[in-house]
Amino acid sequence: MTKAIKLLTALPPPQRRRLTALAREVSFPEDTRIFEAGGKADRFWVIRSGAVSLTQRVTSLRRVTVASLGAGDLLGWSWLFPPYEWDFGAEAFSPVRAYEFDASEVLALCEEDPQLGIVLVRTVAEILAHRLETTRGRLLDSYAPHRHGSL
Repeated sequence: MTKAIKLLTALPPPQRRRLTALAREVSFPEDTRIFEAGGKADRFWVIRSGAVSLTQRVTSLRRVTVASLGAGDLLGWSWLFPPYEWDFGAEAFSPVRAYEFDASEVLALCEEDPQLGIVLVRTVAEILAHRLETTRGRLLDSYAPHRHGSL
């Protein structure tokens, strides 16, 4: 199984400093919808404190939580890939403090510093691989028949 990766701690110090120079501190009160699936993905966040639920709408009235994120976690990756729209929704499960990054500024920095761009894309890919693996495991656990007393 892949291990959980935290974006900022995974970056080498010089690239981390360049990226965090673009950050601005934001906060979201509990129960705030941070973004909705299908909306324009033009930014991302690194959570400093609090918890965020990633949600998927399954009916017009029902959302399911597909992942829970906390301190150090990357929130939002759709800004990296066309059509630059959120694949999930996100909601503050508790009061959240985060670093917010403007996607166009980060992408411009990556053009200027290709080493940062490569490290950033690889790190986001590792984060996504871990989340996919975790989600797959949860799905398998929820659909596996429960056998009592048998191997």
